[in-house]
Amino acid sequence: MRDKKNKHLGIEIDPELHYKLHYISKYEGRSANGEILYLIRKEIRAFEVREGEIVYPPADDAQ
Repeated sequence: MRDKKNKHLGIEIDPELHYKLHYISKYEGRSANGEILYLIRKEIRAFEVREGEIVYPPADDAQ
């Protein structure tokens, strides 16, 4: 069930990219949504290693 506290992100992608995302996610045993979250987290970790930790703001400042 969807957690209403979580943010929703809608994206538009071309059919080839969509197909390849689903191909990879199936290969890795994830849903397409799970694969996208995995890739986002991976990129955030890499960014923070290079540039330093991103501090999450207090709840009233979060966007």
